[in-house]
Amino acid sequence: QLPLSETYMAQMRQYLRHSRRYFGSSEAQQLKTTKLCEFHKSKGGKMVDFAGFYMPVQYANMSIQESTLHTRKNASIFDVSHMGQLRYFGADRVEFLEHLLVGSVKPLKSNQVKYSLMCNANGGIIDDLVFANLDEANYHYMVINAGRITQDLAHIDDQIATFKAKGKDVDYEFVDTDALIAFQGKTAVDTLSRLVPEFDFNELKFFYLTQLNVKGIPMQVSRTGYTGEDGFEIAVNNDRAQEFVEILLNESGVELAGLGARDSLRLEAGLCLYGNDIDESTTPNEANLLWTISKKRRESCPFVGGSVVKDQIENGVQRKRVGLIGVKGL
Repeated sequence: QLPLSETYMAQMRQYLRHSRRYFGSSEAQQLKTTKLCEFHKSKGGKMVDFAGFYMPVQYANMSIQESTLHTRKNASIFDVSHMGQLRYFGADRVEFLEHLLVGSVKPLKSNQVKYSLMCNANGGIIDDLVFANLDEANYHYMVINAGRITQDLAHIDDQIATFKAKGKDVDYEFVDTDALIAFQGKTAVDTLSRLVPEFDFNELKFFYLTQLNVKGIPMQVSRTGYTGEDGFEIAVNNDRAQEFVEILLNESGVELAGLGARDSLRLEAGLCLYGNDIDESTTPNEANLLWTISKKRRESCPFVGGSVVKDQIENGVQRKRVGLIGVKGL
């Protein structure tokens, strides 16, 4: 990992200048909030409009650069409750998801998580997302981007209507009862291990999830994240989210982090940001995300937009997303 360059930090400062900040204004009251909104403000969170949500971009005790470096060396708490959480039910939900998403769904093991894409009829990426197979609870779980909730749900509704018209059994629900907390960083695993000594976190593999109780608080813990660091994404009931965050903050080396640090961390890890790196005019091939489609599925591309994707696999594309690494900061 390279130190944050002055060039990148200048770009981040420019980004923040163009972000909309609110300090008790009537406009701020019109934004959506997470359950932790007042908690963020009480902790010195600098609040901005992000995808229609009132969210902390950083906190008063750390700059974005300091928070980014802290996450690399220690552990940070990110509130990502603005993201959409869905649950799919029904006997034919696997068949439906195989049609909706570019990645294969049927091979997922119990409690396994997978990154995938949802495309339109032209092969353009409507959203990138993660989903999981909770077979013991008899549903599939999905997390979608906050800024794409409206578009995603409209597309899913259309596809489900067509699917159900064929006599298929599938439904979904939007989960608004749970907060979503990302706990990321070098010491995140050790921290949770101290809090739940009866559970061996070495047994929780990357991109798998489990159900745990932390100090009496039930939650779903996924060994996933979008920072390039080790850690977890944790779904916990709204009513106990602040209690859980405060438990984490009482542990050594744990700090709150905002969206600014999360963006710098995902960028250095080469992870896509929807609306910046990918959008509905970008196909999986052009986005250099063809790895989300197994070799077997590439032969037929049996998903929405698959004919375009298959044609590009066979004939190539005119453009492709690439990453640039700065050897030395300017």
